[in-house]
Amino acid sequence: WWMPIQTRTEMLATGIRSPIGIKIFGPDLAEIEKVAIEIEKVVQDIPGTRSAFAERVTGGHFVDFEVNRAQAARYGLTVEAVEMIVQTAIGGMNVSQTIEGRERYPINVRYARELRDNIDDLVRVLVPTPTGAQIPIGQLADIQTTTGPPMIRDESAQLVGFVFVDIVDRALGAYMEEAKQRVRERVDLPAGYRIAWGGQFEYMERAKEKLAVVVPVTLAIVFFLLYMNFKSIGSTLIVMLSVPFSMVGSVWILDLLDYNMSVAVWVGVIALVGVAAETGVVMLVYLDEAWGRRLSEGKRTLDDLYEAVVEGAVKRVRPKVMTVGTTILSLFPIMMGTGAGSDVMKRIAAPMVGGLVTSTLLTLVVIPAIYVIWKSWDLKVAASDTNQRP
Repeated sequence: WWMPIQTRTEMLATGIRSPIGIKIFGPDLAEIEKVAIEIEKVVQDIPGTRSAFAERVTGGHFVDFEVNRAQAARYGLTVEAVEMIVQTAIGGMNVSQTIEGRERYPINVRYARELRDNIDDLVRVLVPTPTGAQIPIGQLADIQTTTGPPMIRDESAQLVGFVFVDIVDRALGAYMEEAKQRVRERVDLPAGYRIAWGGQFEYMERAKEKLAVVVPVTLAIVFFLLYMNFKSIGSTLIVMLSVPFSMVGSVWILDLLDYNMSVAVWVGVIALVGVAAETGVVMLVYLDEAWGRRLSEGKRTLDDLYEAVVEGAVKRVRPKVMTVGTTILSLFPIMMGTGAGSDVMKRIAAPMVGGLVTSTLLTLVVIPAIYVIWKSWDLKVAASDTNQRP
């Protein structure tokens, strides 16, 4: 059960008022209902299913008036005239409205309830003829009870029935994979019938398609901006190492908080890419400054490189920690929030908090080591070039 406005929004967007909806398409409503009930039984056994309900598309009870055209013609009546009496005398018709101050109430005219409670009473409903005679409708139409669909749905020019599925304590994507597999294995679809999956699952599918483009584009933009700043592929690649380092903490904290992967989480991950690259930039800038200062002094030995790395990495821990610490502290109010929208905001902030912690720790350890390997290789290349000169 959702809030009314959410139910309305979901129905307008997907036509399904549950997280997962299974649509059965086919030419016959009775067969559609049979398949839907089979799917309902299969889905109920899947771990994580809170409820599964197959919509009953048949079984409605109706009173059917079948006009006898020959009898109606004997009294000068048309089928429309007879059906109009059914509509007004039995169903009721608004003929006017009453005004009570600022309020308006419709005036509905029809037979009293005791005159239309059963078929024996309905056959005595009078139909006026052009000559002024009143003919019981039982002489003009065959009245009987029938069964049929209480509501007919159609989609993509085909009849359709729905199975509504609600889940709990399961990731939507994992649940959908298992549900699809079980339905394929245990439900035999007659020829001419097909199944489609809808509901909030459609949002996830569309989000995955967009994220498949957004995430690579984001990484490419970050890489390009770093390259424009450092003018070096090597420096850019070293800074980009902060991204996989940050993902370690993101995965850990998501598992700790029992958050499933969602669009909000991916938004946090995308934001984390830029912030994690910032920690790598701070580290690399201090290393370059320390090493550049020694190069300007003519110090080009491996020992000088070690000293520069120690100065840039170890002696500058405070500004690096302050940079990350202020960002994490600013995210804590979001992590502790309980108001409207806090569930979404927490899932945006969580991967950033966890990712910044591991990114900082691994950046302080791994990037200086890689920097030493990179620059020592440059020293060896420069030394070999000097030795080969005549």
